[in-house]
Amino acid sequence: MIVTEAVPDPDLPIVDAHHHLSPKNHWGGGGPYLLREFSADLNSGHRIVSTMYVECGVFYRPSGPSHLQPAGEAAFAAATARQAEVEGEVPTRVCEGFIGHADLLSGDVLEESLNALRDASEGRLRGVRYSATWDPDPQLSAGARGFAPKGIMADPRFREGLRKVAAANLVYDAWQFYPQLGELGALADDIADARIVCGHAGGLIGKRAYAGADNFHHWKRHVTELSRHPNVYMKIGGLAHERTGFNFRNRSARPTQQQLVELWRPYIETCIEEFGAARCMFESNFPVDRESCGYGTLWNAFKRVTRSFSPDEKSHLFSGTANAFYRLGLA
Repeated sequence: MIVTEAVPDPDLPIVDAHHHLSPKNHWGGGGPYLLREFSADLNSGHRIVSTMYVECGVFYRPSGPSHLQPAGEAAFAAATARQAEVEGEVPTRVCEGFIGHADLLSGDVLEESLNALRDASEGRLRGVRYSATWDPDPQLSAGARGFAPKGIMADPRFREGLRKVAAANLVYDAWQFYPQLGELGALADDIADARIVCGHAGGLIGKRAYAGADNFHHWKRHVTELSRHPNVYMKIGGLAHERTGFNFRNRSARPTQQQLVELWRPYIETCIEEFGAARCMFESNFPVDRESCGYGTLWNAFKRVTRSFSPDEKSHLFSGTANAFYRLGLA
């Protein structure tokens, strides 16, 4: 085990509420990020007790109806969880929960998709993610999937799909950019029994048209408004992507944990102040956030930002909220 920086609160239980696994890390580096690589990160000195694997479009079934092909990723998550338990390289319940992809616009076949994800994940399915990202600037397109149609969260078919997700006792892992948070709030109001978590600190953008000095205040206004919807929770992380404007990719050296604390503190503290610790959870977003730092350094930064918080607040932020929201059943 290599630890490059002292680990604060090493016994604090952590649920990593959002990570990916992929045979090819297309976010940077190019190599695989599978159980072996993830286990090395999990052994970085922090007490990671459980993880939530969030879909990233890998290991789909190569044939069969298109709405059932994402179940291949669910089967991969289950196989990874079993492999981690057998090999015992880390004391972490790896991939204990799984967020799968299902087409919320697919109408009558959506229930079949959800059942296939549930079965293939061997009961690990906790919710679905369907990207709603859109912006007038096509150069901000979020990855290989590209933009969703403008205003998709207001589409009656999308809302009917979310009602079916809620009726199946599953959560909606929301992914959109921060200017769209008003649309997410309207969705939360319309389907009040839906349990929604907003990923990546609301979908921060800090480049191109959003690179101005007032961008933080615009982002904060949208996050504050979203916090008024009681069925919406916040995932804090995902701040390393080049979209956020911190330019980690172009730096000659990786930032220190203190530099990360200084850069990220305003965003982390705003989320917690507005939503409250009991509605916030931390995420690594690895391997995407490898652009900024190592896994251990990421959690160091989160811990240092929250150093003055109460034990109860830390318990919520690092494990309790994710445990309750995703119904992981941790003691």
